[in-house]
Amino acid sequence: MGNLTMLLLIRVDFHLHTPMCFFLGHLSFLDLCFSSVTVPKMLENLLSQRKTISVEGCLVQVFFMFITGITEAFLLSVMAYDRYAAICHPLLYCQMISKQRCMQLVWGSWGMGFLVAFINVPLAMKMDFCDSHTIPHYNCELPSLFPLSCSDVSTNLSVMLCLITPQGIVTSLSIFFSYAYILSTILSITSTSSRSKVFSTCFSHLTTVILFYGSGLLRYLMPPSGSSLELIFSVQYSVVTPMLNPLIYSLKNKEVKAALKRTLEKYLQCFWCQNKERG
Repeated sequence: MGNLTMLLLIRVDFHLHTPMCFFLGHLSFLDLCFSSVTVPKMLENLLSQRKTISVEGCLVQVFFMFITGITEAFLLSVMAYDRYAAICHPLLYCQMISKQRCMQLVWGSWGMGFLVAFINVPLAMKMDFCDSHTIPHYNCELPSLFPLSCSDVSTNLSVMLCLITPQGIVTSLSIFFSYAYILSTILSITSTSSRSKVFSTCFSHLTTVILFYGSGLLRYLMPPSGSSLELIFSVQYSVVTPMLNPLIYSLKNKEVKAALKRTLEKYLQCFWCQNKERG
């Protein structure tokens, strides 16, 4: 509901038709898709005694988790670049973050997500599962399937690491250098109020980055062991973070709060006028 509200708000309020909110809208859509991939099946399993999933259903879940997870990782680095352009080069912001550039960055992020999914999942389809196995997890993630296969998974593991590790390094370095320049700019500002205002615009994004990257990268880079720590990391980046993102961005973003207030007042006024006419 939080992500749907954010999407509708950005859609209907023209004050939010900015590059930052354009990226935020895509982040909300991604979070909505991300949690929809795993949460419905998880809730079904929690409510039923027979907790099963077919191999095909499991691989479908892996496919969409790759798409949404990798796309979100790249989108978060794009949003860091957007903050860098706005704070460090405000006069060139419209050139650096043009409408065309926004579309290129977003579709490039989606393209990377599909690329990783289309490489890893067809390889996973060649794995042999001799008998029924119990996945020590609440959803299907590719690392959790490797110990259950009776075929050689060294190629699958190598391909997954070769794709995810560079992606994690590139996006992490992009975010790191963006915020290094931002921090340098903030420290050069003499006014305390201006410095605080600039920092507040980055707080929401930094919080999301820490929540998503801290758990997502650790989950895929650590060897599968079926430990409770793996479950915590997975729940963190695939359920908790998508749920918290609308709250993080709405509570710390003045534009979003103002837009929410305007939209509520507008629809409440329309509702009141309709009831008055009927009365």
